[in-house]
Amino acid sequence: MQVEEISEVELFDLPKAGRERESLVKIRVNQSFFRKAVLAAYDFKCCITGLEIPELLNASHIVPWSKDQPNRVNPRNGLCLNAIHDRAFDRGLLTVTPEFIVKISKVVNRGNLSDAAQDFLIQYDGVEITKPAKFLPEQDFLAYHNKNVFRA
Repeated sequence: MQVEEISEVELFDLPKAGRERESLVKIRVNQSFFRKAVLAAYDFKCCITGLEIPELLNASHIVPWSKDQPNRVNPRNGLCLNAIHDRAFDRGLLTVTPEFIVKISKVVNRGNLSDAAQDFLIQYDGVEITKPAKFLPEQDFLAYHNKNVFRA
């Protein structure tokens, strides 16, 4: 079966060419400080998996950037997470409790998950994160994430 059949996309519906346009964007000033401080605090390793490839690590905000202006660049509002766990954390599919334990959302259907889902997510449910050498995450920030972002 071809992609066109599965997605119900007709050939005549496809754009004729890729185009570009100019756009004004906002840039997060001092975001590089936040990233450097958080990654250094965790010794450039994901606090959940231990992955140590800097290109795959993010300084993830515990309380989202848009929700707490005074703590946008506070390293205690950050976790060093690999790109997959960062996305899951941002989407509320996982959280870190105020006791520093990883918790996976029940939204992640455990009944019929692939081996990849088990390998990337479920196996870390209940595991304690590796704590940073400095800038321990603020427990109030973690409580906020658990209450307002995590999809229990």
